[in-house]
Amino acid sequence: MWTGNGTRALGRRWLGAIILMAGASSSGADTLVYAVNVGGDAYTAKDGTPYIADDGRVTGERGVTDKIKGSQNPELYQTYRYGDVGFAMPVDNGRYDVTLKFAEPDDINDRERVFSVFFNGEKRIRDLDVKIARDGKIRSNLTVTIPDVAVDTGELELRFEASAGVPVLHGIAIHRVQPRDDNWKLVWSDEFNKDGTLDPEKWNYDIWDPRKVNDEDQAYTDRDRNVRVENGYLTIEAHREDYGDARYTSARVHTAGKGDMLYGRAEIRARLPRGQGTWAAIWMLPTDPFKYATICGPGHDWQGAADCDAWPNSGEIDILEHVGYEMGHVHGTVHNKAYYWIEWEQRKGRILDDDVAEAFHTYSLEWTPERIDIFVDDVRYFTYMNEGEGWEAWPYDHPFHLILNVAVGGYWGRAGGPIDDAIFPQRMLVDWVRIYERGAP
Repeated sequence: MWTGNGTRALGRRWLGAIILMAGASSSGADTLVYAVNVGGDAYTAKDGTPYIADDGRVTGERGVTDKIKGSQNPELYQTYRYGDVGFAMPVDNGRYDVTLKFAEPDDINDRERVFSVFFNGEKRIRDLDVKIARDGKIRSNLTVTIPDVAVDTGELELRFEASAGVPVLHGIAIHRVQPRDDNWKLVWSDEFNKDGTLDPEKWNYDIWDPRKVNDEDQAYTDRDRNVRVENGYLTIEAHREDYGDARYTSARVHTAGKGDMLYGRAEIRARLPRGQGTWAAIWMLPTDPFKYATICGPGHDWQGAADCDAWPNSGEIDILEHVGYEMGHVHGTVHNKAYYWIEWEQRKGRILDDDVAEAFHTYSLEWTPERIDIFVDDVRYFTYMNEGEGWEAWPYDHPFHLILNVAVGGYWGRAGGPIDDAIFPQRMLVDWVRIYERGAP
């Protein structure tokens, strides 16, 4: 339910919104063509996807590993095939979204297992090191979605090609490309049609020194140089410049208290920056960050503070994160007390699309009391289910707000190597931001 500007009362209407939203997410069950637990038995995932037992379509030797971290469905990652891995099956001609599931089963060093995956002859996954892609950890799940795979020969064929070691594969799910459910009612938006500064009725600025969070290298400002509405777009622009204690500047804006939401759908159409050192994000934090904090409360400067557990206790939802050293990779993640990076149990997914910095895409969230789904151009590539384990695993029961920013460097932005100063300035352009609530059934 939308709570922007406090104009939606948290009373009987709020309870009704929960009932309407229950089970209403675009789960994609009716678009499923095929899902298999590679090397293993039949299994129904927490999101309801039925995986059949290994039927021999995936080639390679069978393997078994210990329990895998980072997934609500560890059973899907305990069996796999390795070596001469391949897959082919007849399908109707058309377009498909294909999700592959991986984990590194062996105690190996970085770059000891590297492989690419070809979809009907086209290389769509390049030089994948599962361990590196999962933050350097073995036996931690990696979910990769390839959108819009064209089939015009009546067969979907995957070919794995290794440049080091041998390929592995733990699971496959194939969905037909379908338009999204349009049963949504627009309740808040900014179309950025008036050049100048941001609408103060809808947006706030964070004005921060460098290193405040994530060891980021930039200062955040509210200067027109870094953030403005121009030619119908919100422009967030990062620069290489000396500014106080910073060597870079950029902007971070948010809708707290002006465009909060509790359940519903958020859509942001944007074109991302490029180049090593950029770290763009479209994400959400709780408007009451102290909802589940245990050692701090209102008035505490909690972001980046080691003496406050507002984060991760009260939750975070990342609709999009993109680091410039992996240009074609888009990430969706949730953070909470039970599952975040410190325990290597972070719940996340990624989708690969080579033109994220060349074209506009729509980055979306659908959020109900039961689940969170994250999309790019209506391709669902990450789902997180409420398993009823309490606030530690599901703090997503109170209003959150949207945040848009371009960081420079930081822990993740520098993970691929030093910041490339030659790339600046870099921009994230945002065409529109829209928040919806579920319409009548």
